[in-house]
Amino acid sequence: MSRPESPFLLARAIVTRIEPLSSSFVRITFGGDELAEFGSAQPLFDQRIKLIFPGAAGTLPALSPDADWYQSWLALPDEERGAMRTYSVRSYSTGSVVVDFVLHLAPGLTGPASLWASGAQVGDAILLLGPRRGREWGGIEYAPGDARRILLAGDETAAPAIARILEDVDRDVSGAAFIEVPKEGDALAIDAPAGVQVHWMPRAGRAHGEALVPAVLDYLGASPAVEGISDADTPDPLWETPVWSTLGEELGAAENHADRYFWIAGESGVVTTLRRHLVKDLGIDRAQVAFMGYWRRGVAMRG
Repeated sequence: MSRPESPFLLARAIVTRIEPLSSSFVRITFGGDELAEFGSAQPLFDQRIKLIFPGAAGTLPALSPDADWYQSWLALPDEERGAMRTYSVRSYSTGSVVVDFVLHLAPGLTGPASLWASGAQVGDAILLLGPRRGREWGGIEYAPGDARRILLAGDETAAPAIARILEDVDRDVSGAAFIEVPKEGDALAIDAPAGVQVHWMPRAGRAHGEALVPAVLDYLGASPAVEGISDADTPDPLWETPVWSTLGEELGAAENHADRYFWIAGESGVVTTLRRHLVKDLGIDRAQVAFMGYWRRGVAMRG
């Protein structure tokens, strides 16, 4: 399915193992001959991939890994197109890719990926779009430059990326990670550096961000009071790195050589709220932070 000249891989990925991790997470391992060339030219960190799930017809679309693959996918009839979602790679080895899925199954919060993962069986197939070994493909936003102190923050959708980042960073890095999850018992095993404290915060019925935002602000020595969580002024989910921003604002130098680096991802309203506090209230330079709205409450994301 994939051509050697393509910088990325578009592979049929077969479920080979399913491992429930908690009531909110399931780990699924994909294999197959077409994944043999999957690989990253650098540590994974928060490496993003695209997953395409079967449509109403129960089949996977026929796509070629060329520059027009996305437009070809959009042009397909609804029943053949299926659903596409973005995920982080938890780990990989030759011919095998592991992805941790969040099981958002509550009415109004679930989507095609969670529904698929909740009923997946060994032998099921999806399409996986990701980096080809030895080729530069992108999809990694974690870029701390010379910073030796880090702060990572996110909800359950960011937990797999945070876990991978902490396992890939230098062992002498220090700092903290704050991860808001739905329930007690949702903490995942992470081999973090000794100098990084990992804080798991169960939401336990509270709104997204009500545990995360005050915890991050308190850690930074700011007032933990939060006057609402909203990104109503942002037309699209916030995505801002030192080199690109959905807000259309002028960005400064791309290189970051500050002492501290921030990586924040998850529900867009929560990410936008943290951006407001960090950049506007605390005066943190945007070149030190990646703000990424992985999803937006009440909005069905296309991919």
